[in-house]
Amino acid sequence: MPLWLILIIVGVVMLIIGVAVEAAQILIWIGIAVVVISLILSVLRKGGGKTRV
Repeated sequence: MPLWLILIIVGVVMLIIGVAVEAAQILIWIGIAVVVISLILSVLRKGGGKTRV
């Protein structure tokens, strides 16, 4: 399983847990950060593969 897919799954789970538990609002921000970082990594990985010959 690719790393970016694992990061997206973890981010979504953290978002769901963060919304379900009001006391854990920090999980929402951690989940958003993980999702954003994983999306950036996936874009960079796809873009980097095209430039190589």
